[in-house]
Amino acid sequence: MISVVIRNKNQEVALEFLLKNLTTRYIDDIDEVIVLDNLSSDRSEIITKSYGAKFVTIKNFSYGGSANVAAEEASNNIVVIFSAHSYPVSHDFFKLIKEKFKNRNDLAGLRCLHSPNDYRNYINKVSSKDDPNKSGLIFSGSAFNKKVWEKHKFNKNVATFEDKEWSKRVIEKGYKIEFVPSIFSYEIKRTKKQQFFRFKNDLTGNYHLWQEQPTLRNAFNLLVASILKLTKSFIIDLYYVLKRFYFIIKFIFNKPKPLKKV
Repeated sequence: MISVVIRNKNQEVALEFLLKNLTTRYIDDIDEVIVLDNLSSDRSEIITKSYGAKFVTIKNFSYGGSANVAAEEASNNIVVIFSAHSYPVSHDFFKLIKEKFKNRNDLAGLRCLHSPNDYRNYINKVSSKDDPNKSGLIFSGSAFNKKVWEKHKFNKNVATFEDKEWSKRVIEKGYKIEFVPSIFSYEIKRTKKQQFFRFKNDLTGNYHLWQEQPTLRNAFNLLVASILKLTKSFIIDLYYVLKRFYFIIKFIFNKPKPLKKV
């Protein structure tokens, strides 16, 4: 059986859609739904309970720590993790996951498809061993084996990329992580503050996992490139604002004749 775990913080609209989607289309495929909530101040808890799902509060959130709680709370060996702003699309989403895990003790996890990169690596058969970053797990639409997790817990100390860190580690232990053609959607709009928070974590995570160390030259080049990009974007936007204004004025004084009724 499958346990679905959703990580959430103040996303009541997206969360409700995901829960409605799960309970409407996939009720026969999943055994339980658990919402791991990071101290939301909206109606997330009320919405969760209205759909009969279990609500678990995490006070000291970390990506790896929350993934460990997901595994601990799940009653089944197959655990599928979503973020509240993602949701399954293909009708056989969970059926394909179940089939892939059947009689596979060597399978640590499955990565579902949501982006062109996923699909390219899936079609080109790029293995997680060759590319643990882009073919490893992504914890907004992946499944993992709880029995493997019991031997190899997620690292609660990584800033982010807890999914990639675990992928890399279990692959080195001889386990496999594969693609499964289960399709999901990932839809989120981050504020500038949220984007900066993600940038900081990604920078630290890339250093921890891949030893990608920024330099003063990299930082300066990024600053210059960003300023040039903003300037170019402003000029292009202004150009088309003026062009639209000119077209409207021209249209007012040179309106075409109305079409004749047929």
